[in-house]
Amino acid sequence: MQVSRDMLGAEKLYTAKQTRALDHCAIHEHGIPAITLMSRAAEAAFRYLQDAWPDPSLLYVYCGTGKNGGDGYLIADLAHKRGINVTVIHVGDTAKIGGDALLARQQARANGVPEVAFGELVPGAGVIVDALLGTGLSGVVRADCGAAIEEINGSGLPVLAADIPSGLCSDTGKVLGAAVRADITVTFIGMKRGFFTLDAPDHIGALQFADLGVPQEAYNAVPASGVRLELESLLARLTPRPASAHKGLYGTVLVVGGDYGMAGAASLAAEAALRCGAGLVRVATRAEHVAPLVARNPEAMPSGVASDADFAPLLAAADVLVVGPGLGSSPWSVQLLQRSLDSGKPVVLDADALNRLAAGECNVGAGIRVFTPHPGEAARLLGCSTAAVQADRFAAAAELQQRWGGVVVLKGSGTLIVDATDTLLSHYGNPGMASGGMGDVLSGVLGALLAHSMTPLDAAALAVCLHGAAADIAANDGQRGLLASDLMPILRTLLA
Repeated sequence: MQVSRDMLGAEKLYTAKQTRALDHCAIHEHGIPAITLMSRAAEAAFRYLQDAWPDPSLLYVYCGTGKNGGDGYLIADLAHKRGINVTVIHVGDTAKIGGDALLARQQARANGVPEVAFGELVPGAGVIVDALLGTGLSGVVRADCGAAIEEINGSGLPVLAADIPSGLCSDTGKVLGAAVRADITVTFIGMKRGFFTLDAPDHIGALQFADLGVPQEAYNAVPASGVRLELESLLARLTPRPASAHKGLYGTVLVVGGDYGMAGAASLAAEAALRCGAGLVRVATRAEHVAPLVARNPEAMPSGVASDADFAPLLAAADVLVVGPGLGSSPWSVQLLQRSLDSGKPVVLDADALNRLAAGECNVGAGIRVFTPHPGEAARLLGCSTAAVQADRFAAAAELQQRWGGVVVLKGSGTLIVDATDTLLSHYGNPGMASGGMGDVLSGVLGALLAHSMTPLDAAALAVCLHGAAADIAANDGQRGLLASDLMPILRTLLA
């Protein structure tokens, strides 16, 4: 999904309810008539339509019975005035159209815009505008709209969605039975938080934002649901290393993991921490894995740990702990995890560390904690199904934070970073990251940034964006076959 981010308010993310509050504020507090906002929405959508398809041979505008349909009628009216061969295809009982949407329909009909009922005409050429369903949709789409969505998606024609692809939940990114697959989505007033997670990236296409002239005071008056992160602004906060820099300034990261057969996970985390600037990186692992780890990463310092006596000095020397990559589920694993949690040091918890917590085998204790679950691990931590986590990732991340504390990084399409007060979202990353070891790399990146004395939330935000952006660059050579280790040199380049 390509995103245009140059408009007012686009960096903040809103729920449907918050977007309606912005709309209400613009109308009732700032005196902008609702029909004016609808007209501006149509003008913005039509402008982007002409930019993408300057001279469509035919234009079909699918209109529902709500406000989104009103946008569609006005888009059709603008096209008709420009001499484009346009037809409105209305879906649903037109007797239910009211308010400003009815005014929009009356205007289009008075100006001679042709209109047919759904089923009377099947588009075979040209461009389609989707103005069926807006952000108010909460349940599964009804049968007539579902049939229209199926027709749009099956047409093979380019599609512009007005405000939101019909059938998509703007709060969660979930497809509500069926959803339009748009080539371009022009969204209005507030950037919808669901556009960047779950199913939405497969339906949005190129995303454009139009604020419709809503004043800044309205955005100041309505709290946002979250913020979409920008790597460039996060990197700008990093200060150059002084000429007098030494490794002691950048912390010691201890990676705890690599039970039998899983040394690679610990190795990836250690290398990522090194590539992201940790001063020293040690690894507490099985003695049998020391030689292979040294061969892979001579800069890392692995130690064989068989007892608490072996582990205690490593804990004492560490500034930050990364626990979980290849940790396993043995008594050895549980012992190392609990000792790490009892150490008083900041801890990044990933993979098997999360599974041991979910199983009740360890006490998370107090201190700086950053949890990095994928949806399956999140489900185990919450005692629910993975499907329940994915159904509302924002709610799941918030519940994880309330239950476990610290900072939660809920990985996946549209990774969320949540603490007690903030919800952040990273839109970086791609399907090529669905391969083993990616999470281990992220945990190592996070450990290095925490060792730089960043706050847990800032470290998590930068780590997630770095990780996803590196994968996006690596995917220029193809998403299939993308390896976690492919990110290592890119991480270093991005941080430079």
